[in-house]
Amino acid sequence: MANVSLRNVKKTYVGGFEAIKGIDFEVGDGQFCVLVGPSGCGKSTLLRMVAGLETITSGEIDIGGRVVNQIEPADRDIAMVFQNYALYPHMSVYNNMAYGLRNRRMAEPEIDSRVREAAKILELGALLERKPRQLSGGQRQRVAMGRAIVRQPKVFLFDEPLSNLDAKLRVAMRVEIRKLQRRLKTTSIYVTHDQLEAMTLADILVVMNGGQVEQIGNPLDIYRTPATTFVASFIGAPPMNLMTLTAQEIAAQFAGDSRAPTAGGILGVRPEDLEITTSQGHAGGLALDLTVEAIERVGPETFVYGARGGDSHAVSAKPGELPPGEVIVRVPGQIAPAIGDRIRAVAPRAKLHLFAADGRSRIDV
Repeated sequence: MANVSLRNVKKTYVGGFEAIKGIDFEVGDGQFCVLVGPSGCGKSTLLRMVAGLETITSGEIDIGGRVVNQIEPADRDIAMVFQNYALYPHMSVYNNMAYGLRNRRMAEPEIDSRVREAAKILELGALLERKPRQLSGGQRQRVAMGRAIVRQPKVFLFDEPLSNLDAKLRVAMRVEIRKLQRRLKTTSIYVTHDQLEAMTLADILVVMNGGQVEQIGNPLDIYRTPATTFVASFIGAPPMNLMTLTAQEIAAQFAGDSRAPTAGGILGVRPEDLEITTSQGHAGGLALDLTVEAIERVGPETFVYGARGGDSHAVSAKPGELPPGEVIVRVPGQIAPAIGDRIRAVAPRAKLHLFAADGRSRIDV
């Protein structure tokens, strides 16, 4: 096992396009790190740089105390699991898992021991003589992971390995990958665009956007205290409600707080932190008058989509009017107002988030 350190890593393509704009972070020995962000943010490029499949323009990548910038992929002591499985169709499951070890001229008894141990871990023992075409998608992905496990590398790299699976199987495989990593205690870096997948898998979460890191940390800490409006809207389903406020609205909403900015800002509140109330009075915090436009019932909870506007107001100790927009309220159970109803949604002051007007920094008030 090994630490993985990235120090001011950059990637610039011919023509001047900066895919990676100077990234620093460290994955501790045995940690599960997830790189998450929208398509095109650079997460797969960064993973491929760690693997040695993409060259580094500048900076350093260190695996286990060794800078690997100029070291070939085969010599980095890593194993990679790809999105498309990349299995040899003419080979059995056993031979697919053994192929890389035979290329390294490992003794057959050792190969057999490693393959059968990995097959036992992944519950593939009964499938070792089958060809990939005889397997389900989930079984093929387990074979791809088995091929990585038998290498016994210092680091596992996963490039969106579950994106080809259906929703139910993705959940099951997500659980299996996390259990497997905890059992093997191998340092792992995992790429996904699915924020739910990222939240449930990660020890350390790296949120990327536009070739840069927006925030690094424990998944729950990032959820509770997002550093930017991008993180606030990307991490969480449904996303955080964000409302642009003028300087006067900030002063009204955060009256008496010397930390509140004198310029405008962006106010955020998560859907689960809003509560529908029949009371017209509200001391402190936030209150929004909404017109219900849509209802989503998803079993144990319901999402209520309400529109502000017209005579909608944010009510605090000193009310300040907010601009029109949509607000999502998460309510427990399946009881919800009807479309067209007027409702009031409230949130306590402690549950509000405030960001600078450009959305690039968090303001703690």
